[in-house]
Amino acid sequence: MSREHSRTCLETAIQLLSRRDHGRIELYHKLMTKGFDDNEVAQAVQACEQNGYLDDVRYTQGMIRHHIAKGHGEQRIYQSLKQKRVDESIIAEQLAELDIDWFELATSTAERKFGISTGEPVKDPKVYAKQVRFLQYRGFNFEQIQYALNPHLNEYT
Repeated sequence: MSREHSRTCLETAIQLLSRRDHGRIELYHKLMTKGFDDNEVAQAVQACEQNGYLDDVRYTQGMIRHHIAKGHGEQRIYQSLKQKRVDESIIAEQLAELDIDWFELATSTAERKFGISTGEPVKDPKVYAKQVRFLQYRGFNFEQIQYALNPHLNEYT
């Protein structure tokens, strides 16, 4: 019975991974919520890793691409992956390998959301504050936000 149940745990893990990549801990928790015991889940996760079905680096790369496509900044991506309990060294390594201009991503995100062109900055302080809050929420730092919202300052830097 235990052997049959263990196989079912592995099959469930493979089924979950066939839909999309998961992080190691995310898959572990999903299998636990399906009622498998700790030992079976650990064996299934280990088997998935050994067979190459489960890879935290590949999962991290996919999540980073997903967040960039949504216009998220480096800080938001880092926090999202950290919340999913991906190892911080993997996150830092994958973010460092990227060839992304975060300043231009902040600019294009602001342009998409607010229709900001490379012309004059917004004169209304309330509107400007709203734009700053939005970009902060998206995970951009202050320098990137300044670059995106004050294009006339970029000519001098």
